[in-house]
Amino acid sequence: MIIDGHCHAGLGDGFNGPFDTEAPLEKHLERAARAGITHTVLFAAFHSDYAVANEGVAAIVRQNPARFSGLAFVHALRDRGRILQMVTRAVRVHGFRGIKCHRYDARITREICDTARALKVPILYDVMGEIDAVELFAPQYRDVTFIIPHLGSFGDDWRVQFRCIDTLIRHPNVVTDSSGIKRFDLLEEAVQRAGPHKVIFGTDGPWMHAGLELAKITALGLDARGTTLIQRDNAIRVFRLQHLALRAAG
Repeated sequence: MIIDGHCHAGLGDGFNGPFDTEAPLEKHLERAARAGITHTVLFAAFHSDYAVANEGVAAIVRQNPARFSGLAFVHALRDRGRILQMVTRAVRVHGFRGIKCHRYDARITREICDTARALKVPILYDVMGEIDAVELFAPQYRDVTFIIPHLGSFGDDWRVQFRCIDTLIRHPNVVTDSSGIKRFDLLEEAVQRAGPHKVIFGTDGPWMHAGLELAKITALGLDARGTTLIQRDNAIRVFRLQHLALRAAG
């Protein structure tokens, strides 16, 4: 069993780029199946109303709950005052496994962190290079797990990614995902210094090739335990996918 912990899905409502236009899954899932990926954690494309977008993702998850889990996308400013309500519905009604927010929309807020704490779910927060901000919120919410994707920078800022490794080491409640990391040596260093328990496999689908992203994990040359942590067990732990653990064991 291989779990992809980072994939967009559904329609956006803008035309600024693929990221807010549409995240079609058909071709991505074919590639994922060929690579042996058996479960995918989904969240919406960028949208002007994440309450609407989250319902779209919920419909996809509902079609095949054995194949998909969901995260609730929120906008820290535009959704202010209704974030707990939005995420509670996503978790309690749709069975979503966490929160997604992005600095492209707005910086993470205490309201988002309080919501994660109340519902006991993790936060996937793309800091877009602002890795130092983790030093502000992670210590105040030690009971919340924060996933900082792309080792802190999809934009290939090696300085940020290098500092992110130290952040992973310092904070037990901070992990990263492997999606979109272009500099393999930094991914390798993150695993060596912070440990394989600190990295969740992700593709950033549908725009990144699932097989190519998974090949980076294979290329790390880890032992079976380290590989399993990254490809499966870390996602099961962080997103609380215990039903998948039972399936894997059976």
